[in-house]
Amino acid sequence: MKQISETLCFGGRQRVYDHDSAATGTTMRFGAFLPPQAGDGPCPAVIFLSGLTCTHENVTTKAGFQRAAAELGLIVIAPDTSPRGEDVPDVKDDYSLGQGAGFYVDATEEPWSKNFNMRRYVTEELHDLVTKHLPVDAGRIGVMGHSMGGHGALVCHLREPEKFRSVSAFSPIVAPMDVPWGQAAFTTYLGEDREAWAAHDATRLVAKAPSSAHILIDQGEADQFLAEQLRPELFEDAARQAGQSLTLRRHAGYDHSYYFIATFIEDHLRHHARALG
Repeated sequence: MKQISETLCFGGRQRVYDHDSAATGTTMRFGAFLPPQAGDGPCPAVIFLSGLTCTHENVTTKAGFQRAAAELGLIVIAPDTSPRGEDVPDVKDDYSLGQGAGFYVDATEEPWSKNFNMRRYVTEELHDLVTKHLPVDAGRIGVMGHSMGGHGALVCHLREPEKFRSVSAFSPIVAPMDVPWGQAAFTTYLGEDREAWAAHDATRLVAKAPSSAHILIDQGEADQFLAEQLRPELFEDAARQAGQSLTLRRHAGYDHSYYFIATFIEDHLRHHARALG
């Protein structure tokens, strides 16, 4: 890893790193906030997965998580949302596909399969990198995310609850198989086999194998994507039927933006801190 920057913040250190990725075949960049307690030994960590069009910078500069993370002794890791570069495939006229829109799956279709392996990047490569080179307690890692990243966070936890012990999401795409964003992305990256899609759909996963963790989801009722793309009621119904512990909070007047995330992110960090111990 190459450290690009370090800035003091609430007694902790907000860093940015670059590294060469075997999973994506590109240079990847991520943010890492180290709280003051990190100087005393390994700390619990939360990986924040961002949404469409975002980089590591969005949550790092807009969400205002550093104060609460410093208080709670949480490391916050913020990866990019896709591989990037001149030689990386892209869809120039559609922000929901290509660079900035990796959907946290491992692509099986050409030309995407060479670079778009974001599930393997997050769950294996980035996980191993931060536990090896940063003071992250490998037994106490959670995952959270927003929108497309909320989809990724729920899927990472439900598929590997021992690796990602806690989970929460803002405005997640909970049922990608049933909404336009998810259908387009899965067709593009994974092909036409809908059975293969189900392994990346949080609503299908929770119905089949609920976890023992308590899931926290916040959703704004003024979110412009709520009815067509997010559909939280589908996950809520599946979780209820499966016996999954879930708190789904709906907030009048809040939209899909980082103003919404900044309002409630401390609640999420406290949720993870309690779960990770």
